[in-house]
Amino acid sequence: MIQILGIDPGLQKTGWGIIRSNGNALSFVASGLIKTDPKQDLCKRLAMLHFGLSNVIDLHKPQLCALEETFVNKNPHSTLKLGQARGVLMAAAAIKGLVVGEYSANKVKKSVVGTGHAAKQQMGLMVKTLLPSCGTISEDEADALAVAITHAHYSSIDILNRKDSA
Repeated sequence: MIQILGIDPGLQKTGWGIIRSNGNALSFVASGLIKTDPKQDLCKRLAMLHFGLSNVIDLHKPQLCALEETFVNKNPHSTLKLGQARGVLMAAAAIKGLVVGEYSANKVKKSVVGTGHAAKQQMGLMVKTLLPSCGTISEDEADALAVAITHAHYSSIDILNRKDSA
């Protein structure tokens, strides 16, 4: 049994979700949001993300971690800020000893819903179907749990492929 942390990065709010994977069986552990204060300087907001994720990792002790890749916005300033948030979140996980996997939004949607262009509502419904004990969660938490589900699927394939080639 392994615990996987999924992250939906954002500067205003970062969704996180932890699942337990035991072969093909998945179960919900926890989820939440790390929110930053938009009135604060960027460096303070990035520090809030670092400490928030570090606390989540210390509390739940996941063995694996994955986050959604950055997509390019029409606004390059927003894309840069999102990239900085992602970098801080990746570094926080790496400092805690986790190897971080990355998945495109389309790959996550295809893995969880079956189509790479699924709507947020479809993602949320499928996450609740796969993890019924998650209860009422935000879209960001659902996205983070979807990233964790995707990593559970692909990390188990990687483990099986390594065993087969040994």
